[in-house]
Amino acid sequence: MKVLIACEFSGIVREAFAKRGHDATSCDLLPTEIPGKHYQGNVLDIIGDGWDLMIAHPPCTHLAVSGARWFKDKQFEQAAALRFVWKLMIADIPRIAIENPVSIISSRIRKPDQIIQPWQFGHGETKATCLWLKNLPLLKPTIIVNGRENRIHKMPPSENRWRERSRTYQGIADAMAEQWG
Repeated sequence: MKVLIACEFSGIVREAFAKRGHDATSCDLLPTEIPGKHYQGNVLDIIGDGWDLMIAHPPCTHLAVSGARWFKDKQFEQAAALRFVWKLMIADIPRIAIENPVSIISSRIRKPDQIIQPWQFGHGETKATCLWLKNLPLLKPTIIVNGRENRIHKMPPSENRWRERSRTYQGIADAMAEQWG
């Protein structure tokens, strides 16, 4: 299956699909951290290249409700971010998953089909992650673990905080590849 992992620089989800024999390509404006098939550039440039599945992780900077106190000052940026999400959602790809934290996508476009947590997939942490799905089943939890640490929320401010917060947990990536691949 030809799989596009949009807006992913880490390569975590791409490699989960590649390990299962899929022709998986990640795409991001940044270079990939894990060597593999990666298109560095705008995903909209390659979105029509005949993909069977797209899993997209659009930037949440102007969308996540965790930044609600700044919403009044970034209405233009929010509108652009929502247009980008909409373009991903309506892409001519048979199966699509859009992943984002709790965000204004829910009120401005539509509610998510599912909200998952890392602790449902082998990681003892909390980080509510919304999934908007097209022709895909809900993800089934794989390894429910105890411990509900809010590590992401507790991260101290730093230059690379956004990068660390945006990584997909390996257990979630593996579940996506196993269940959607």
